[in-house]
This record gives sequence, structure tokens and C-alpha cells, in this order.
Amino acid sequence: MYQIHRLLILLDRYFFLSSPVIYSQCRKNKKSRGRQADGRTTLLSSAMGEADSLLHFLFVSFPGQGHVNPLLRLAKRIAAKGPLVTFSTTVDTGRRIRAASNSSLDPADDSEDELIPVGLGFLRFEFFHDGADPDDPLRDELEILMERLEFNGPPALTDLINRQARAGRPVSCIVNNPFLPWALEVAEEVGIPSAVLWVQSCAVFSTYYHFHHRLADFPTDDNPDVTVRLPGLPPMSPDDLPTFLLPSNPYKPLTKVILAQFHNISKARWVFANSFEELERDAFKAMAKVSPVIPIGPLVDCGESQLGKIKADMWKTADHCLDWLDKHRDRSVVYISAGSIVMLSSAEMQELAYGLKDSGRPFLWVVRENLRELLPAGYEEEIAAGGLGLLVGWSPQEKVLAHRALACFVTHCGWNSTLELIAAGVPVVAYPQWGDQIPDAKFLCEVYGIGLRLPAPAARTDVVNYLTAVIEGPDGEAMRKRAKEWRDVALAAVAPGGSSDRNIDKFVHDIRIWVASNGAAAINGKISALDIVAADGFPISAEPPKAAIN
Repeated sequence: MYQIHRLLILLDRYFFLSSPVIYSQCRKNKKSRGRQADGRTTLLSSAMGEADSLLHFLFVSFPGQGHVNPLLRLAKRIAAKGPLVTFSTTVDTGRRIRAASNSSLDPADDSEDELIPVGLGFLRFEFFHDGADPDDPLRDELEILMERLEFNGPPALTDLINRQARAGRPVSCIVNNPFLPWALEVAEEVGIPSAVLWVQSCAVFSTYYHFHHRLADFPTDDNPDVTVRLPGLPPMSPDDLPTFLLPSNPYKPLTKVILAQFHNISKARWVFANSFEELERDAFKAMAKVSPVIPIGPLVDCGESQLGKIKADMWKTADHCLDWLDKHRDRSVVYISAGSIVMLSSAEMQELAYGLKDSGRPFLWVVRENLRELLPAGYEEEIAAGGLGLLVGWSPQEKVLAHRALACFVTHCGWNSTLELIAAGVPVVAYPQWGDQIPDAKFLCEVYGIGLRLPAPAARTDVVNYLTAVIEGPDGEAMRKRAKEWRDVALAAVAPGGSSDRNIDKFVHDIRIWVASNGAAAINGKISALDIVAADGFPISAEPPKAAIN
């Protein structure tokens, strides 16, 4: 019955999107669009009037590259299945995304309302003000940022929701990442179902969850060497744990922010993880008994698909590096990136630089502008002149990882990068720095078997030796084989009918039932989640449902 219902919905979406009149309305230049009294466009709402059952998901992201990327990727996957999706983050972040993209949108125009067809649905962007002074040098300090978002975010989000209702496109569901716990409070106040996307692994979610609820023993000042044993996970020594949970952790404010995510996460009716069942089967099964987490990943943009053309990079990507890769033979280039936040020390940068040069292997290294001064004098010119290496400020990473010339990825093991390399089938030299990167490295090397962990602090001789071991060593072939196997499993999970794809289908289906049961006029009208009744007469639980993994 469910499959028939879904087929009818998809056909409904198809005829809506294939209508020449409606489609041309949605693609008209913004300058010719009609305006409502409040200055918002009217053509979108008039187009939606032709399909009053169209769902509207509102995605709200914390303004960080590692948060925006996976949430936008999920937004695109939801939109591709038929709904309208509005993606929102702070105005400043939105301007950076626009400025870094190839979009024709004006980076300084916050009122842009372009409607982007994605699969069977639409995606649009609308940003909110966080109250920050653009000239405030402390505006990006985490504690200040979190306080400002918590103060200004709820009224801004409520206003955004009200504007959607007035425009004839009421919000059906709010999806946020957990650094914005107040979004769940707003959803509850206006009577909208809500979901959270956890942007790290299920193993890390379990670790933080058990720590927050004091369900297991963790290292303390009195007992710093305790081994942590959690259901569904291998035993973890203090060296395997997220560093923010260690008594020696110097980043106490960040620990506070991380654990604050668990204060009200139970308000979300769905907790999704950017992972896939096959990768963390035991962890998902164990969490299902205490706080279900639903896998919907890996959230990666594969190939040149339509989904991959809508990006959220906050820096311009150096696409010319792909031409540079084209000039190299298969499996010959080392790729190095430490993500958007990690700050390596001067000594580490020097040792990595000399180690890469001494390896004699061509390499592509992402070095942010604020780290260039830590390199040896004349280094960039030297490696460029000899054709050995190329430094870029930011790369189109998924395209780089998928390139035939790539042999190995030296990574900080952030979870987004971890999933991207798994989906590309690339072996790794792991060099984690802090937080969840530590357990990510453990799983990459010890559980998934696709790399080796470089000892810290990095030494140039170790860099040479570990690259050789992964690329040419006796265990290197086995690592490459396992990496390809994991790639196939990862891509199958998000392919139509895959384990993660089914979970996304079920989520959209559940929201469709909610809208059908309550009526569009009731949305945003303070409806209790406990009063929601599905079309078949069974209540939809206010607790997060278990993953549809069978």
C-alpha cells in the first residue's frame, strides 16, 4: 500500500514540475516577478497553488562549513523526492556561499528568492540575521556566536516561518543540526514536527550520549586511564576518545556547546546521522535501544549529477587543480587537507612540507591562506618550479578524491572528509587533531582497515614511510581493495532502494501523512505532536522512529 501511495505522490510531483506554465513561472528572471505587500515574491506561491499537497521542509544550519555541507546535501536529497525545501543559515554565511559560488545571485542581496528545480522538487535559500556586527573582531568566537544565535535565532526563525505561511507555502517540518538546539524549541512552539541531523558518526553520538547521561565510566582526574566500554563499539582507551571528553581537554567552552546538544534532542521526532547502516551496524543497533538514530548517509555529491552542482562552499574552490591532476598518471598523487578549522603548528607544517617533498611523489596540498606563512621560505615556488606539488587554498574535494590520479589522502579525519574518502574508495594516512577526528581515525585504520595513522607530532621521515606503506607497501594492496569494497557499499546505501535512501523515503512519507492528517491550514498552528494521527489510524510516535533498515 505504501508503494502505491508513494507512486501516486511522485506522479503528482511529476505533473506539477513538468507543467510548462508553472515551470516557466518558477524560472523567470527575478526582476519580472510580482511582489507581495511585504516585498516577497508571489510567483512561487501561485505555482505551489497548483499542487497544494506539496510539502515544505525548512532546513536551518549552524554557520560552519562542516555543518552547512551535510545539511545542504540532505536538503537536496529531500527536494529530489518532491517537496519544496528552504535552506536557511545566517546572512553572513549566505553571502559567503554566494560569493564563492558561480551563482548569478548578488552576494549582497539578502532578498533573493531563486527557485531551483532539484529532481522532483525545488530548493530555495533564505537567510536570517544573527544580530552580529560585521566589523566585530569577536563575532566568530564560539561562545559569543552561540549566545548571539540563541538570543537572535528563535525570533528570526519564527518570523521566517510566519513569512512562509503568509506566502502560501507553510512549513511542514524543520530540520536542523544540533548546534542550534533552540530550533527544536521553535518547532515545538509553532506546532511543527522537527528532525535533527547529527553531522558526525553514530559511534561519536553514542559516546557523547553515554557521557552526557552518565551511562558509562569515562576518564576523570582521579582515574585518567579508564577504558571506555559502550554497547556496539570496540573498547576505547583515552587515546581513542573525542578529546573534548578528556579531563585534560583545554577547550571547556566547546565541550559545553557539544553536550548542550543533548539537553533537548529528545524533542526531535527524528534524529538522523550522516552515516550508513552497513558502516556502523552495531552502533546503530545499540543506540536503537536507548535513543534511536537513523542512518541517511553518506551525504556526498557523486559525480556530475544535478545534486552536485548546488554547492555550499564558503571559499572559492581552486578548480584548476583538476587540470593539474589530469597531467599525472593513475594512482600517483598524494592529496593533503586538514579541513576548514584545524590549525597545525609551525613545526608540523614544516615537517609535513619537507616530508612531502622528500617522498618524491606529486602532491596536491590544501593550505588555507592563514597557514601559508608557516611553510618553509620559498617552498611553494620551489615545488611548483619542479612540477612536484601544487598548493591551493580550497579544493573541490569530492572531485579530487574521485580523480583517477589520486593514490592516497592525508586527512585530519573530520567526519565529512571521512565519508567522502570512503565513498570515493581512497586509502588514507590519518592525522587527526582533536574532537571526533580521534575516534574517526581509529575506525578508519583499525575497524574499516583502509589506512594507517601517522604518529603525532608529524616527523618528515614518518611522512615518507607512511606514504610508502599505504601506496606501495605489502599491506597497501589490501587497503586499496577494502577501500573499493567500502565505496561500493556506501554508494549502494544512497542509491534508489538502498538502506539510507529508504530511510529518507520513510521520513518524507511520515511528514506527508502528518500534513494530510492535520491539513495545511493547521500547520504552524500549535498542534501537539501527541495529537498527530496517521492516515491508517495509528498515532505517529513523538519519539524518534527506528530506522527502516529491513
